[in-house]
Amino acid sequence: MILSDFDLRSYISSGRLHVEPFDKNIVRENGLDLRLGEEYCLIRETDEVLDIGKCDNIAKYYSCSKAEDGYIYLKRNSRYLLHTIEYLKVPPELMGFVELRSTFARLGLSIPPTIIDGGFEGQLTIELITTSFPVRIRVGTRFLHVVFAKVTTPIERPYRGKYLGQRGVTLPKL
Repeated sequence: MILSDFDLRSYISSGRLHVEPFDKNIVRENGLDLRLGEEYCLIRETDEVLDIGKCDNIAKYYSCSKAEDGYIYLKRNSRYLLHTIEYLKVPPELMGFVELRSTFARLGLSIPPTIIDGGFEGQLTIELITTSFPVRIRVGTRFLHVVFAKVTTPIERPYRGKYLGQRGVTLPKL
């Protein structure tokens, strides 16, 4: 069952779904629009092989920065890690489907399929693939849409993985 705006407001007002900072304008017809945070990391192009089993310096594959003058500038035909302003605490009976807002998809931007597991807590780190022209996005712009669904029974083993409690852009933890 997908949660409506009424359901989402009820979950948030009861504290079952925690969103901080909360702005009533992020509640949409069937989901929440999450806003762009100020940190971003360009995934670098390199011929150096990343050995997933032995990588001791993942940061060398990224170039990380903070927004300049309240905007993030994205190069064309590149991949970035971005994050949300909102910190979420998702109860074990919910999960979320993360999508790019359609306005950004219509510009040629895209994100890979992303799921929020029941029990997850933290800001979201999202990969964004840019298009054939540079893009400037204001920090605080609603850029993601999350559709929450109620699972048929509460999740027995809520998310307790290595990204629990993350803030800002979180690089892969290998």
